[in-house]
This record gives sequence, structure tokens and C-alpha cells, in this order.
Amino acid sequence: MDEQRGADEGEQPTVPAATVIVLRDAHGGPEVLMARRNASLAFVGGYWVFPGGRIDGSDVAMGGGEDAIARRACVREAEEEVGLVIDAASLVAFSHWTAPPQAQRRFATWFYVGAVGAVDDAEATKVDGGEILECVWLAPAVALERHAAGDLPLAPPTWVTLWQLAKAADVADALGQARERGVEVFSTRMAVLDGVLVALEPGDAGHPT
Repeated sequence: MDEQRGADEGEQPTVPAATVIVLRDAHGGPEVLMARRNASLAFVGGYWVFPGGRIDGSDVAMGGGEDAIARRACVREAEEEVGLVIDAASLVAFSHWTAPPQAQRRFATWFYVGAVGAVDDAEATKVDGGEILECVWLAPAVALERHAAGDLPLAPPTWVTLWQLAKAADVADALGQARERGVEVFSTRMAVLDGVLVALEPGDAGHPT
């Protein structure tokens, strides 16, 4: 996997990255692990995210195709950022997001979803204290409500993922829906509509231009 992929003239090259959406079953339905990034970080500082980051040389060195490399990156990031051990083989490919062409840090990110044990077995998380300052388990709908209230900043890929997960009755249902839906591909482009900055995805009017 190339460290950076080529881009059209005037566009930033993309940097391969991987994110893992960690789920657990709770009494009221599935919960997802949300992690708060250090506000001092240049990229989405202070935002709530899923564990993840750029794919590095150690992920690539073990060989395999893009899927295998991205899965290894998910496992590594989960352990480094929140102290969780994830089984790479159990992950389900969820989506792929490419940041807008003009983004200063233009990541092309694979999202995978996976599960940990029951509530009593999944409490122990340990943040790295550098990039990640705290983490919390939340029902997807609760995370969206907190975002709407202004106390849980989310980037668009995180919001869309939570919206999709909010439809699931439990973890098995969430994983089943992901397998049935297949990998959704998002290639974001930004535009201004009536003075408001909006994100356009493939299929939206205006996305090609």
C-alpha cells in the first residue's frame, strides 16, 4: 500500500488510514466506544472519534493486500489508543471515506466494525494520554443527541456511522446489517449553499463539479 496516493492537479494526495468501530451489547441495545482527541492536535483536535489513525510501515511490512493491512492497523490503533485487544479476523468492513480534495490532511480511511465481550467484560479501557484523553461507551442515538446539544463534537464520517448504527437492535444486528449493506464508499467534496458549507457525497447534486 502506497504511503500516499496520487491525486489530480490541485488536489492533495491521500494518506491511507484505518478506523475501528468497537461495539458491545448493553441492556438497552448496542453501545459504541467513543474517544476524545486531544484539543491540541492539528487534525480534529477535541473531537470525539473511533480509535484509528494512519497506516504505518509496521502494518505494511507483514504483507498482504489492502484489506489485511488496514485490519492490522485497526488492531494496532485500538491497543495503542484505548488499550483494547481486537481480533482482526472478526472485523467487518463498514465504509471507506476519502477527505475533500482541498483538505490539508487528506486521509483515505477504511472503517471496520467489531465487537468486544459483554458489558462486564468490556469496561477496561486505557487511553494513551497523548492523542486520546478519555473514552466512553455510548448508545449511538445518545451520542447523536449529545452532538446535537453541542457537547460532543463529531466529524461527518463519525456522525454518519453513528446514524447507521442507531438502527441496530444489538451488536449481532449491527454486524449483520454491515455485512448485508457492504462497504459504502464516500468521496467528500465541499460546497457553499446559501452561505452554508455543506458536504457532498457521490449521488448528491453538484458532487461531480
